[in-house]
Amino acid sequence: MTLRYALSSALLIGLGLAACAAPEPETDTAAALPTLSGTESFIVQVAGTEIGAMSVDHTSGQTVIDYEFRNNGRGPTLNETISIDRSGFPTDWRVEGATTFGNKVNESFVLEGTTANWTDSTGSGEASLDAPTLYVAQNASPYGLWLYARALLADDDQAIDVLPGGTLQLTEVETLNAAGPDGEEALTAYALSGISLNPTYILLDADGAYIGLITPRFSVLKAGYEGDDEALRARAVEYSAQRFEDIQASVARNFDGPVRIDNVRVFDPKSETLTEPVSVVFQDNTITAIQAPGERQASETIIDGAGGTLVAGMYEMHGHLGQNSALLNIAAGVTSVRDMGNSNDVLSELIDTIESGRLAGPRIIRSGFIEGKSPFSSNNGELVSSQEEAIEAVRRYGNGEFHQIKIYNSMKGEWVAAMIEEARTLGLRVAGHVPAFSNADQMIAAGYDEMTHINQVMLGWVLEDGEDTRTLLRLTALKRLPALDLQAPRVQATIDAMAANGTSIDPTLAIHEALLRSRNGEVRAGVVDYIDHMPVGEQRSAKTAWSDVSAPGDDEAYYQAFDKIIETVTAMREAGIMLVPGTDMGGSFVYHRELELYQNVGMTAPEILAWATYGMADYVGQSDQLGSIEEGKLADFFLIPGDPTEDLKAIKTISMVVKDGTVYFPSEIYPAFGIKPFIEPPAMELP
Repeated sequence: MTLRYALSSALLIGLGLAACAAPEPETDTAAALPTLSGTESFIVQVAGTEIGAMSVDHTSGQTVIDYEFRNNGRGPTLNETISIDRSGFPTDWRVEGATTFGNKVNESFVLEGTTANWTDSTGSGEASLDAPTLYVAQNASPYGLWLYARALLADDDQAIDVLPGGTLQLTEVETLNAAGPDGEEALTAYALSGISLNPTYILLDADGAYIGLITPRFSVLKAGYEGDDEALRARAVEYSAQRFEDIQASVARNFDGPVRIDNVRVFDPKSETLTEPVSVVFQDNTITAIQAPGERQASETIIDGAGGTLVAGMYEMHGHLGQNSALLNIAAGVTSVRDMGNSNDVLSELIDTIESGRLAGPRIIRSGFIEGKSPFSSNNGELVSSQEEAIEAVRRYGNGEFHQIKIYNSMKGEWVAAMIEEARTLGLRVAGHVPAFSNADQMIAAGYDEMTHINQVMLGWVLEDGEDTRTLLRLTALKRLPALDLQAPRVQATIDAMAANGTSIDPTLAIHEALLRSRNGEVRAGVVDYIDHMPVGEQRSAKTAWSDVSAPGDDEAYYQAFDKIIETVTAMREAGIMLVPGTDMGGSFVYHRELELYQNVGMTAPEILAWATYGMADYVGQSDQLGSIEEGKLADFFLIPGDPTEDLKAIKTISMVVKDGTVYFPSEIYPAFGIKPFIEPPAMELP
C-alpha cells in the first residue's frame, strides 16, 4: 500500500519535559472526547511478524484490557481494569500480570474525592488534588497511551502535569492516508512525550479513535490495519530521524579550520598512564598534532581543556542500535558500537544517515544475525528452517559489510559446524548464544570465536537434559548458580576449552546485575550515579525489579547468583580468556556501569580504560585509525575534568565528545531527552 503524508511544522525537537500547569477541565470537555464503547482488537507485530494481541472491552462500563506478546521467548502479560470520569481521567486503574522478565505486576490507582492514592513497583504514593489530574501508570498496556492522548486532546495546550510527576505533552506530527478495513482513510500521527527519554508515536483516526502505536520495529495496530504495518513503521523511522536531524543541527559543531584542545592530559592506552599537559590539534576528522600547551595559531578554534583528561572514544561491543540510542552513546563517549543483531534494512538506513552527517551516532560494526524458526524465535536478521538455509544466510552476510555472524537460541546445534565452515571461507568471525538443547562445550568445539552472554556458558553447568533455553528459563535458571562448584570438572573443562581454542566471552555483566539484583522499591546499584538527572519514567524503572523473586528463597538465590557470575568471569580472565565489554542495554550510561563492574573481576581502572578503547579497536581490526589519541588517527575522543586512572567514575562526567571531527557538548544534548546535564561545556574561543 502507499501512504500519503504531510509533515506538520510542529516537528519533534524539544518534545521533552514542558513546564505547563494543568488547567482544570471545562465542564463540556466530555463532549469533545471520543466515546468508549463496544470492543476493540489489536495485533502486536515485530518486524512484520505477529507476536501477540491486545483486546479491549468497554461493555461493562469500565475498560477491560488484556495484553500479551511473546518475542524471543519472552514478553509481558497484563490485565487492566480502568474507570474513567467525564474529564477523561482515570479514577480507578488496576494492572495485574507480569513484565517481560517475569516481575509480578500489581499496580493500582484510586481517586476518591480530592485524594489520589497509587501503588506501583516502586512503592506507594498519595496526593491531595486541587483539580482533576492524570495518572500515568507504570505498567500500562499500549492502550494507556490513547487514554493519555484522549485527555490531552481536550486540553487547551495539550500539555498536562501528571502523577506521580512530570508533564505529558501531545504534538501533532503529520496526517496520512492508510488502507483501513473499510478502505482508505485519514489518520493523524502524534508524538506523546514527557515521561521517558524519547517520544512515543501513536495514530488516531478522524474521530480521534485509537489506531495504534508505531516504532521502527514494533507496532500495535487495530485489527484491519495490520497490513499497513511495514509502511507505518517506516513513518516511525522518519519521525525519529527528523527529530534527531533537528537535534543534530542544533548541537553538532563543525569547524572549517584547525581546532586546538589546549591544556589536557591524554590517556595513553599502551602505557595505561596520562601524559603531561599537552595541546591536541585536529582538522576535519584527523588528529594533526600533539604539542606543548599554549602554542596557538591565529586560525585555530581554541577549546580550553582546563587540565582535564582526553580519552579515545570507547567501544560498546554488544549493541542493538537504533536512532534513540545513537546520540546518547555519543554523549557518553561511546564512538563505536558493535551491533549484535538488528533488522538489517533498518540498520542499513541508520548507518547511511549517520555517515551522511544527518544524524549523530557511533561507528557501527555489523553482526549478521541468524536465528532458527520456532515459536520462540527472535525476529531479527535472517530466520532459517534448515541447515541449507542457514548456510545460505551465512553467504548473504559475506558481502563485506559484516564483521561476523551471530547465532541465536532457536538454531539447531547440529547445523552450527557447517555454518562456521562457511563463515570461515568468507572471512567472517562467529559469535552467538548456545542453541537450545546444546551446551557451550559443543559450540566451542564447533569453532565459535566468541560466546555471547556469561549465562549462555554457565547454563551448561546447571541445566538438566531437555530443558529449553528458548524460554525465560535461560534467565530464571540462574538462581541455581549459588550451589555451583567452580572447581567441578565440567566447569574447568569449559574454561580450559575456551582458553585453548582462543574463544572470547562477551559477558554483559550490567544486564545480569539488573536481572539478578534489581528489587522493587530500591534504586539499583548500576544507576545511582545518574538517575536523579533522568525523567520521572526512567526513575520509576530504576526502582523496579526485573525478575520475579517472590518464591521462598528466590530473593537470596538471585542475589547470590551474581556473585557466582563475577567469580566465573574472574576465573576466565585468570585463565587468559579474552573478555569483551558490552551491555545489551543500549550502551550509554549503562556502558559506564559495565566497565565499572570489571573492577570486581580484578581489572584496574587504567587497564579497563585501555581495554575499552585501544584493546577493542585492536580486537575488531581498527587500531590503525582508532583506540588511541595519536597524530594521523581519526578524531574520536572525549574530555572529562577528572583522572580516570585514579577513579573510573570520572568517565561519567563528560564535558565534550569529538566523533569523526564533529564536536558535541553533552550539556546541549541531554535536555532534548529530558535529562538534566551533568557538567558545563568547556570554554571555546573562535579564531
